[in-house]
Amino acid sequence: MPIARAAKRRAVNLGAVVLAGALLAACGGSSDSSDSADGKVTITVDLFGSFGYKEAGLYEEYEKLNPGVTIKQTDTEDEADYWKSLQTRLAGGGGLADVQGIEVGRIASVTQQQADKFEDLKKYGAEELKNEFADAKWSAATGKNGEVLGLGTDVGPEAMCYRTDLFKKAGLPTDREELAQKWSTWDGYVELGKQYLKKAPKKSAWIDSVGSLYSIMIGQEKERYYNASGDLIWETNPALKTAWDTSVEAAESGLSAKLDQWSPQWNQAFAAGSFATIPCPAWMLGYIKGQAGDAGKGTWDIAKLPGGAGNWGGSYLAVPKAAKNKEAAYKLIKWLTAPEQQAKLFEKQGNFPSATGAIDKVADAKDPYFNDAPIGQIFGDAAKAAPVQVLGIHDQNVAQQITNALSEVERKGTDPDKAWSNAKKGVENTIG
Repeated sequence: MPIARAAKRRAVNLGAVVLAGALLAACGGSSDSSDSADGKVTITVDLFGSFGYKEAGLYEEYEKLNPGVTIKQTDTEDEADYWKSLQTRLAGGGGLADVQGIEVGRIASVTQQQADKFEDLKKYGAEELKNEFADAKWSAATGKNGEVLGLGTDVGPEAMCYRTDLFKKAGLPTDREELAQKWSTWDGYVELGKQYLKKAPKKSAWIDSVGSLYSIMIGQEKERYYNASGDLIWETNPALKTAWDTSVEAAESGLSAKLDQWSPQWNQAFAAGSFATIPCPAWMLGYIKGQAGDAGKGTWDIAKLPGGAGNWGGSYLAVPKAAKNKEAAYKLIKWLTAPEQQAKLFEKQGNFPSATGAIDKVADAKDPYFNDAPIGQIFGDAAKAAPVQVLGIHDQNVAQQITNALSEVERKGTDPDKAWSNAKKGVENTIG
């Protein structure tokens, strides 16, 4: 997620996701031996946005499986605020929860700069879990000396969500397979957008914002802002420049609704039909349902993403060294990130699994809200084909400056070269 879900990820009622075959049996477990002398322990969990554990009933299930364990969660809506607060507490060594959430755009900071602040989970046997996770997910949380500094939650495999009713009015095909062929490349996607505008309903654009277009395109790349040696390469990265140029073309062609993601206006646009397509990581499906409501059921569909597979989002659960209940915290995050629980979370909340076993379990999932789109297959294929991305310590900061600059082009008509220069200055001021 670099920017979107990390910025403001809200809990929503996602509705039913249909899984072909029997639903998963609850994962059993023996009683949790707490760090407390009397066998009772309260595990504190501090997260950002909505990871969905409480909403999916997983905390309640774990407490039943482990008498004497109580889980208390605190939550900060904005990830940037959460991260700032976490840095303050890590520096002071106090006020930390037993479990802390880490957004994927921050995990490199943990592995490269703060490994001494978090437990090496190999101490508790985490190494045995390595084969349960996708290589990209596992390796990103591995420290310089082989430490396991977090267990992966979800990932953000990408697709394209679109409004079939608006497509029909504009004279465009609505079949997901046909569209996947027509927009197999991003150039094809932009050209189809230009066709859409010729007959589009009034006040309806092709895409919500060029910032979302840029984010999804750069999510398809192995190297984005840093190379494997840890050097900043964003200014000279040809893949990033392509994503920039395509986003600029979309802005200058009038394809964008010019909406700030997560703003009230953006939320209302899902029901109002203000845009016909939106690049959508798996986690965004629930958000669309929540904003478009019951009236939107059947008007949305999902097709394969232009340009190949990519990832936009995902998080980790980590245990600070200053945690009070380390062993109990590890047992909890091991259970929460196990394939059985990840599959349940996908079924109930839409968070796509990073555990390979869970990906296989949801392979036949369809979503009736999106015209029975085969979401297990679409997102599963994308998750397996997505590149192992190089993550840098300032990924979030650089991404934010670039999307800010694209917004200048989109909203103010700023010359792209001037906006690029502004992005460069913003990065320099932010990270030095």
